[in-house]
Amino acid sequence: MNTPTVQGFFDDATNTISYVVWDPTTNKAAVIDSLLDFDQASGRTTTESADRLIAFVKEQGLEVEWIVDTHVHADHLTAAPYIRSQLGGRTGIGEHISTVQKVFGKIFNEGQAFHTDGSQFDHLFKDGETYRIGTIEAKAIHTPGHTPACMSHLIGDALFVGDTIFMPDFGTARCDFPGGDAGTLYDSIQKLFALPDETRVFLCHDYKAPGRDEFVWETTIGQEKAENIHVKTGTTREQFVKMRTERDATLAMPKLILPSVQINMRAGEMPPPEANGQRYMKLPINAL
Repeated sequence: MNTPTVQGFFDDATNTISYVVWDPTTNKAAVIDSLLDFDQASGRTTTESADRLIAFVKEQGLEVEWIVDTHVHADHLTAAPYIRSQLGGRTGIGEHISTVQKVFGKIFNEGQAFHTDGSQFDHLFKDGETYRIGTIEAKAIHTPGHTPACMSHLIGDALFVGDTIFMPDFGTARCDFPGGDAGTLYDSIQKLFALPDETRVFLCHDYKAPGRDEFVWETTIGQEKAENIHVKTGTTREQFVKMRTERDATLAMPKLILPSVQINMRAGEMPPPEANGQRYMKLPINAL
């Protein structure tokens, strides 16, 4: 058995897709890129999106073994701690999270109390590491470029790519965040393009490219190689770097990047309370 069952959950506010992926022979499961609802105007968090995912897991009789974030998201808050409290499982992210923590720890002036070794997560995946979800073998593939810590996860024939690539008609991830690099992203995508063409590809976001009426978040490696508007077969590294660099220069920062990174680099935990018992997020001025 190498074909897991996959259920996606689309969030309208952030265009994020979270996933439950499971082995149908054992009902062992993983949650990929969970989402905590956050209202920036009020600073209030809610768990409606996570609760829908949790209800689905319980209805299907699944047992969660892993709660994986493909990277430190800059556009939504992870619900990993809440999911773990409700369903169990181990949280995981790529081992290069430490690079992201060191960079943003300085930006947010976190001080020595903030650990930059990834110890906030239960497990740090290494490039090429294999693990299992029930009887299905999974593999972590380091795919930096969007961020230094991006990790794609190949679970059976299903590949979860985070923000590395989007639907073929929308292209690829931006590379202008601290630690991002367009040439590195090109190299990462070539690693994914070496997988079988029939490999199913599940995306973390869809923004409904112009001319398309519906949101879509599943494609294949073959379709990406043939049709991706930024990096299909035949696109050179130089062409991609030029396109990506010029395009990124026109993009505004994601609306939730500052709250998202502060929370996600902590594995979804909120900053520690201050003397009055209240927790706060920082808003660094002119830092990005």
